[in-house]
Amino acid sequence: MSETEALDTHLQELRRGTVVLACLRLLEAPGYGYGLLEDLQSRGFDTDANTLYPLLRRLEKQGHLTSEWNTDEARPRKFYRTSAAGRRLAAALTTDFQAIAAAVADLPDGS
Repeated sequence: MSETEALDTHLQELRRGTVVLACLRLLEAPGYGYGLLEDLQSRGFDTDANTLYPLLRRLEKQGHLTSEWNTDEARPRKFYRTSAAGRRLAAALTTDFQAIAAAVADLPDGS
């Protein structure tokens, strides 16, 4: 495995959990999958539809998201919103993420 491939693999692992947190926080305002995907990408969360849609379904099944269909437009869209349980999870994940980020910032930089 090349250094580039190894870096890509490790970055993917590092980002996986942050996408969950980002979704929970962004969906405090209702949103649909494709719009969320664009929002995540514009904010630097590199993800794709094959990752996002199963994640949304899993978070909904776990009770962290609620959903409803909007059929007012020509093409129906499923809108997701963070539930009360999802907001509690997001708060806990945010606190832990901040603690981890602070701990990493205190590590020697390897120079």
